Amino acid sequence: TYSLLVEHDKFSSWDPAKQTDRNFTNGVRLNWMSEPGLRWEPLKALAGWIPVFDASGKTRAGLALGQNIYTPEDISRRDLVRTDRPYSGWTYVAAALTSDLADKATPGRGRLDTLELQLGIVGPQSYAEQTQKEWHKLIGARAPLGWNNQLKNEPGVALFYERKWRRQETPIARLGWLEVDATPHVGASVGNVFTYAAAGATFRIGNDLGVDYGPPRIRPGLAGSMHIDPPADGFAYYVFFGFEGRAVARDVTLDGNSLARSHSVDRRPLVGDLQMGLAVLAGPARGTFSYVMRTREFDGQRNPDRFGALSVSWRY
Repeated sequence: TYSLLVEHDKFSSWDPAKQTDRNFTNGVRLNWMSEPGLRWEPLKALAGWIPVFDASGKTRAGLALGQNIYTPEDISRRDLVRTDRPYSGWTYVAAALTSDLADKATPGRGRLDTLELQLGIVGPQSYAEQTQKEWHKLIGARAPLGWNNQLKNEPGVALFYERKWRRQETPIARLGWLEVDATPHVGASVGNVFTYAAAGATFRIGNDLGVDYGPPRIRPGLAGSMHIDPPADGFAYYVFFGFEGRAVARDVTLDGNSLARSHSVDRRPLVGDLQMGLAVLAGPARGTFSYVMRTREFDGQRNPDRFGALSVSWRY
């Protein structure tokens, strides 16, 4: 499955003239996920050594390239805005393992284990400044002027683990011809980029819900599944609502550099996401749109975050 994910705060506004660049302003990720069944012996051996990862199910490997961009609210200022978050970018490559299997503890229920390692860099060599400036030049938006205050160059690592559960054979309920299911999840991340513990759930109403575990997202957030299974009748759809709470111990985009002095703000330890949207699958293709609301991430942040997440996937 090949996927392109784009998250942008402009997607949250119906007014094309409205300035929305602030906080998490843009994210993009290109993702590849293998077919079920690992054929690479080193990965099979690695999966067998991970205590929380059960490779006895439909096991897939994945690779990705991504970039996240964060800015203060007022991008017209050249000086350092000490009361607002730093300019920062996180550009990374990622490798992932997933295992989709029956939950032995509860017959009829499946689970998806996901382990992902991100390696990258924050600071000027993330090239977030160039990405935002060139994009703004292309669309005729005002130029961001404060990138000389961004975080310093620092290599980064983030290791994510997540487990989701859902019913396998039948949904938890039916509303006429519509299926209803719930997918709770727990997860965590460790590293000098993101360190947190998370829990939440996604609720879906639609048709043929077994095609995936929900809409894909860029981390940190309510990530669904990067892979898709073919719809039984060639077509599937669902609307969804989800939430996630995170207890955050480190976020480099708020806490600043760990290896050098840099601007930082007082991070809030508890952050919550709400999302809702629509997913449509036709043959080998999937398209999703999520509207995301995120609580304030630091003291002094004037408003909660709102942004949209768009993904297109193709199962080859």
